[in-house]
Amino acid sequence: MTLKQYGVLIVEDDFRIADINRQFVEQTPGFRVLHTAKTRAEALAFLGQQGGQVSLVLLDAYIPDATGLELLWEIRQHYRHIDIVMVTAAKEVDTIQEALRGGVFDYLIKPTQSERMAHMLSRFRQERTLLEQKQEMSQEELDQALNRHQTTPAAPRAGGAVLPKGIDKLTLETVVGTMEQAGSPQTAVNLAKAIGASRSTARRYLEYLVAQGIACAEQDYGEVGRPERRYRLKG
Repeated sequence: MTLKQYGVLIVEDDFRIADINRQFVEQTPGFRVLHTAKTRAEALAFLGQQGGQVSLVLLDAYIPDATGLELLWEIRQHYRHIDIVMVTAAKEVDTIQEALRGGVFDYLIKPTQSERMAHMLSRFRQERTLLEQKQEMSQEELDQALNRHQTTPAAPRAGGAVLPKGIDKLTLETVVGTMEQAGSPQTAVNLAKAIGASRSTARRYLEYLVAQGIACAEQDYGEVGRPERRYRLKG
């Protein structure tokens, strides 16, 4: 299944962090970085030319010629189809509150972990996919789209027990969401690339889902070589 591609604009004046964020994004299927801007002026110039191709902006709160919040409101005014995620070291409550009032999709505090970024992108893709497929929505569907209630099997508790050591709730949600979007059985290697984690981490979460009865595993012998273990969600 070919995933729809979402264009991403990164607004970050530190080229090292911009490159890290680019790698995080491009490790996630369905996303492509269109441009990296160092300033407000450069970001607006790019949006003026290719704003229709941009679905998501990763925005720092500190840029040389404006505050990130000022740019946030400008994008909100002129490009309402674009979602914005703050990726910043700014921890001040006032900054966070204004960003939330501006309707940011998420707020990631640096240094950003790859699994947290992957979770955000997976949730973004799921919500966009659901909204693009519907003309009307029920309350249950809307809750799912807005992530107001946990509706996937990746609940904080499994079988009434606290999640075991080594199994993180957000990562588990990302794994389940990525498998749902893939639409076909996944190997640990493929899943690791999709969520930006190691093969051993991906396998640990996959085997956990199997143990909980949420997924099942199949041996794929292929034509040559050793068999591969492939996982798919039940139902």
